[in-house]
Amino acid sequence: MIKLPVLDTPIYETILPLSKKAIQFRPFKVKEQKVLMMAMEANDKGTIERNVKQILRNCTLTENVDIDSLPIIDIEFYFLQLRARSVGEIVENQYKCENVLSDDTVCNNTMIAAFNLLEVKIDNTDSATEEIKLTDKLVIKMKYPSFSLLSDTKSSESVTDMAFNMIIDSIDYIFDGEQFYYAKEVDREELSDFIDNLNQEQFSKIENFFETLPKLNKKMELTCNKCKFQHKIEVEGLENFFG
Repeated sequence: MIKLPVLDTPIYETILPLSKKAIQFRPFKVKEQKVLMMAMEANDKGTIERNVKQILRNCTLTENVDIDSLPIIDIEFYFLQLRARSVGEIVENQYKCENVLSDDTVCNNTMIAAFNLLEVKIDNTDSATEEIKLTDKLVIKMKYPSFSLLSDTKSSESVTDMAFNMIIDSIDYIFDGEQFYYAKEVDREELSDFIDNLNQEQFSKIENFFETLPKLNKKMELTCNKCKFQHKIEVEGLENFFG
C-alpha cells in the first residue's frame, strides 16, 4: 500500500509580554480549527475559553508551560500569534456606522475593517502597580490574574462575588513591615475578611490595579463609504478581534 507524504510542520516562536517566556509552537491543524470554529459559532464564552486552552496545549512545543497559570493577557496575545500563523495574519471585521445624518436617522452602513493580528499591541504594560501601599507599613502584592481564574470565577453567584473572588485569587502576599503572609499559605476566609475590612480608599487602590491591567488593543481609523464619516475604532479583548 502506498503511503501519503508526511507534511513538514513549521515551528514559530513568540515571547509572552508579561511573563517574558519564550514559547515555541506549531500552527493548529484543520481538525483543531474546526473545533474552534464550532465554539465561536456557539457564541458561548465558556466553550470558547475551554477550546482556546486546549488548542494552546496541543500546539505548544516548549516543555513545562502551564497554560492555566499564565496571565490572561499572555494567553490572549499567544492565541493571536497562533491564529495568525495558522490561518492568516489578516482579519476582517464588520462594524456598523452609527453616524447620525442630517435627517436624524442613523447611517447604519456596514463597514469592513482589515488589520494584521501580528501588529496588535499590548496597552498599559507599565500602568498596573503590583505592590500597593495600603498604610505606611502595610503592603499588598497583587499578581496578574491567570487564565484559570476565568473558569473559577464563573461559579460565582453574582458579578460582585465574581469581582471579589478575582481579587482574592490575585493576591500574592501581604507584608506588614515585619512578616510576609503569602496567600497560598493563608486560609481563603481570612483573605476575604482582610479585603472586607479595608476602607474605601484602600480598596480603590486595589480596584485601580485591575482597571489598569494590560490589554490587547488595536486603534484604527475607518471611513464610512456611504456617509463618509470618519470613525476612530478601538478594538480590545480577544473575542472582539474575531467579531
